[in-house]
Amino acid sequence: MSDITKFDKNFIVETNVVRKNLKFFDPEEAPFSIHGVYREGDRFVRMPAAIASSVNDGVGRLYMHLAGGRIRFVTDSPYVTVKANYNHVGKMPHIALTGSVGMDLYADGIYAGSFKPEYGITDKLDAAIDFPDRKKRLITINLPTYSGVDKIYIGLYDGCVLEKAPGYTGKPVVYYGSSITQGGCCSRPGMTYQAILERRFGFDYVNLGFSGSARAEDAMCDYISSLDMNLFVYDYDHNAPSPEFLNNTHERFFLRFREKHPDTPVIMMSRPQYIQNDIDLLRLAVITKTYDNAVARGDKNVYFINGKYLMDVAKRDGSVDGCHPTDFGFWNMAKTLGDEIEKNYKRIFG
Repeated sequence: MSDITKFDKNFIVETNVVRKNLKFFDPEEAPFSIHGVYREGDRFVRMPAAIASSVNDGVGRLYMHLAGGRIRFVTDSPYVTVKANYNHVGKMPHIALTGSVGMDLYADGIYAGSFKPEYGITDKLDAAIDFPDRKKRLITINLPTYSGVDKIYIGLYDGCVLEKAPGYTGKPVVYYGSSITQGGCCSRPGMTYQAILERRFGFDYVNLGFSGSARAEDAMCDYISSLDMNLFVYDYDHNAPSPEFLNNTHERFFLRFREKHPDTPVIMMSRPQYIQNDIDLLRLAVITKTYDNAVARGDKNVYFINGKYLMDVAKRDGSVDGCHPTDFGFWNMAKTLGDEIEKNYKRIFG
């Protein structure tokens, strides 16, 4: 098979990055800030290992994937480089390596490039993004959705301006759900619906999406309930094995969460499916019942989105396989969810 890079140099992936006056920094130290993930032992995680392993085997592995993780800082460096040591590399047939393994960079809220992994990556990423000029920029690096990282280093021009990024607005939004919540199958991490909403509203977030493994266990509910948040987005429909399972767990999970968070706004969503079959409609009825019962009890901080409308623009073109969204599908989800948040912004964020 021919090497495409012989004909199109745009497909070359730079490795062993060298830049003039390159100096490496540890983003776990000031003035960098890390969001959505934190260090536990020798690796970054999304939740404590002891709790993750008590939920189910899937969560006990996927908690090390860095979906929703971000590194933020301000610099006038003419380039940003990344060196990362991976403990797991997620390769799947229906998601680009730039999404499952790579990272991307936003400068002042605008996409500036991706830290692209080699096709044969096993445990290390060494990549760079160059800017056309030198000026201060707010940098956000989105971490990989389906891979785990032990250590990251950020390379900048030695002597550049390096400052702390401005803080996010209010407490974070917490998302719980399936592989779609985790980020499958975005082309790059900045195209998950949560990342799109972060840029739209400027709020922090925690991604607790677990591919094939979100089943509303009490241990997961108790962990989520221990977090401080402005909003909880509740969407595990795709991982409930049956409508009966969903019926037995959906309202129970919500009521258990309400015991610790009686006033926290909650948005419930059904699976993002434009064409809903009979089983989808049974699932939809379960989630609608949880919502209706909450409203009947006088709950003023609960909202509901029919998953059909999460794909009302993208329709059948919003997924790679009839389930997992493309970037177009994630944009549609972010638009629908974001409009609901904006409509109730003062009630949700105060």
